[in-house]
Amino acid sequence: MPNLQKYGVLLALVLGLVAPLSAQEFNFKVIVNVQKLTSADPAIFNNLKQSITEFFNSTKWTNDVFETDERIQGNILLTITGEAASKDGIIPNTYDAELAVSVSRPVYGSSEYTPLINHFDKNIRFFYEQFQPIQFTRNTFNDNLSATLGFYAFIILGLDYDSFSLNGGDPFYQSAQNVLSTVPSSWNGDGSGWDVSSNRRNRYWMVENLLSPRMRPLREVIYTYHRLGLDVMSSNVGKGRAVIAKTLENLRKVSAAYPNSFGLQIFINSKGREIKDIFKVATAEEKENVVDIMSTVDPANSGNYRSEIRQ
Repeated sequence: MPNLQKYGVLLALVLGLVAPLSAQEFNFKVIVNVQKLTSADPAIFNNLKQSITEFFNSTKWTNDVFETDERIQGNILLTITGEAASKDGIIPNTYDAELAVSVSRPVYGSSEYTPLINHFDKNIRFFYEQFQPIQFTRNTFNDNLSATLGFYAFIILGLDYDSFSLNGGDPFYQSAQNVLSTVPSSWNGDGSGWDVSSNRRNRYWMVENLLSPRMRPLREVIYTYHRLGLDVMSSNVGKGRAVIAKTLENLRKVSAAYPNSFGLQIFINSKGREIKDIFKVATAEEKENVVDIMSTVDPANSGNYRSEIRQ
């Protein structure tokens, strides 16, 4: 007869090894594009792709357990634009890159996903040697690549938690700000993505906006839009849509309190298409109200809102 106690111990060990895998927060697909490289060996970056994938998908970022169908879905595209150079020539093993981040979270009661962020960061410079691991330590700067990836991990978690509870993302935005504070001056120059630049469209301003008291109405929109709007629509479309229409009014407050804010632009970039789709089928009053709001806060696309929502 099998030794049941022995097998019970083995099963417990196996489950102990497997269970944490279902607890991870992210399920990201990573692509490292090297088509723009002219001299460096593209094979060097095969390992980098795997390292970035493991960085996001195999790290335990929170104390919460995420079931498999609760994991945050996303695509990470790192495009190597070339070997970094200074006035003295090519910098060995150092590359310039652009990072595209597209992330979504599941909609309750459906098989659908809703975008949390669609963002393009063109200011990435990093040192990398083949088979080099990505080592990230909270509150310590190891290198620019791990700091940048860790920063976005916390921003994404903040947006996700904001979408489930009012201001739930605060600790993660604070963690992102802590990453920012560790960046040494040698990596903090103009155009680095970490600097207080005049264009207000980089990592510094991203986390500054998300933590700013002036942006609290936007944080309320993120929560209400997702948890009380989208997550309700699977059982009551009209009710969920009405909640979304009402909460979008807060975007006017954000625009007035913090003109041209990066946080508002991030929301519009990720949600503009979805808002149009939601209100294509709506009451006439909802259509007109939403068109008016979005045309005010996103004037560059006002024609699109009018033509697509009113059709």
